[in-house]
Formats: sequence, structure tokens, C-alpha cells
Amino acid sequence: MRVAIIDVGSNTVRLLVARAANGGLEPVLQDKAYLGLGAEIAQTGSISRASVEATAGVCERFAARARELGVDEAEVIVTAPGRQGQGSEELIAALRAQTRLPVRILSAETEGLLAYEGAVACAVDPLPDSVGVVDVGGGSTELVVGNATTGARWVDSVDLGSLRLTRLALPSDPPSRRELATARGVVRAAMASLSPPTPGAALAVGGSARALAKLVGRTFDADDVDAAVKILSRRRSAKVARDVGIDTRRAGTVLAGALLLGEASRTLGHPLTLGRGGIREGAALALGRPLAADAA
Repeated sequence: MRVAIIDVGSNTVRLLVARAANGGLEPVLQDKAYLGLGAEIAQTGSISRASVEATAGVCERFAARARELGVDEAEVIVTAPGRQGQGSEELIAALRAQTRLPVRILSAETEGLLAYEGAVACAVDPLPDSVGVVDVGGGSTELVVGNATTGARWVDSVDLGSLRLTRLALPSDPPSRRELATARGVVRAAMASLSPPTPGAALAVGGSARALAKLVGRTFDADDVDAAVKILSRRRSAKVARDVGIDTRRAGTVLAGALLLGEASRTLGHPLTLGRGGIREGAALALGRPLAADAA
């Protein structure tokens, strides 16, 4: 069976079409479009009509592509843009009207749980019983710890992601020392209240983790991240994009994402390894599960 997830996030809108079978996923098509809703929310406190129309148009195109591929079930999931700022009601209404699909606003907890399930299900290397997952998005960051077999047992989040932190504390490109120190303080204060159990392994998912891994490798601890932060904080984002081979718009928030990932590693007490799956894979698995039960 084929399922499709359209993921409306703070940085990008992404499409995943996959075959779901036997508790696993086989990707058929992936696509993305950068819209930067989180930056607009951080700057103005709301989503403009133009951004609503642009987002709905992209999602309409992705929905049509999914139908062309013969999906059995599809849905639109909305993360931080559905929870933060004004105008989210108009966005949800436009998405429903133009995609003709169910639209679900994810709570931070659900976002973390789906990221955990997707990361664990798509892991290639053997995992210990206790696994942590960190999902740094544009508007929020989720930390989850659970059992690789029985699922998540601890989940928490902070209302701070790479885009929000960049707009809040890192306005210059590159930032000043004062701005960098302020950003560090904001991140530490945001995560100070989190008290997760220490896992036997930890995975990092999301665009910030993928970008950082190009600098420091697929596995990194807080010290590795600190070294990367020193480099990133001295370069303009355009140079980072050229040197590392990432999108220029992603390069503008990779420093903030690194600060969040480094503090998450400290909070979990474990290095992070780049995960191969995340929220979309988790949502696709959940969407395919009822169909599998019906077929049985």
C-alpha cells in the first residue's frame, strides 16, 4: 500500500510518498519547497495572506502528485506554524480546501512521538533498548526517550527552533560575540527544565541535524558541536552554504540549529547520530497501520 505525507514545517513544506509494509517504509517520492513560515511568524507574529496562498498552492501541487502515484491514503500535517502566531486558522482552512485531504495540527508532544517512531523504524544500525531522539525544527525542538521495541516513554519540548532562535538572538551575519553569547543563554535557559532519562544511544533528525552532519560527521557530541559553532559564527551564511554544500536559506539558520543540538546532547548526556527517518516517516507509518489491519 502507498501512503503520502505532506509536512508543513517552519522552514519547508515536504512531501513523502512511500510504500508501507511489515512495519517498514520504502520511499517512492520525496519533494520539498522552502517557504520560511517560521521566519515570518517570528518577525510579525502572524502568517500573511500571501504566505497562506503560497503554502496552500505548494500543498495542492504535492497532493496532486501523490494522487498521480496512486496513494491509498494521504494527509497533511502542520507542525509549529499551526501552533504559533496568528493566521493559522486561515492556513488550515486553505490547506483543507485546496488539497482536499485531512489536515492535522500536531502538538509538540505528537511531533516528538512521530519523529521518534520514524527515526527508530528507519535506523540501519542496531539500537540499544533505550534510545533518545532529538528533533530540531524551525519553530520548536523535541526530545524523546523510549524503548526501541515498546516505544517512547518520555517526551518534552521547548518552543524554540533554528528559525525562532535566529530571529530572536542572531540577527547579524555573521553574529557578534554578544549575539552569540545571548543565543547560548537563550538555549540553555529554554532547556534547563528538561530532565530526560539518559539513553543508551541518541539520534538527531531534521534539517538542522542534516546540515550539521555535513560539517562534523554523522555522529557528534557537544564538544564537536562547539567546534562547529566557532567556525560557523565567524563565516557569513553564504560562505557556509558554498563550503558545506547546503541551501543558502538553510545556512542562515544552521548556527542556531547547532546551538540547539549541542545543548540537546548535553541534556541527554549522550552523543547524537544523524537519523535516517523522522516525523514524516513516523506519520507515514501511523497512516499505513490502519490500512494494514484492514487488509489482514
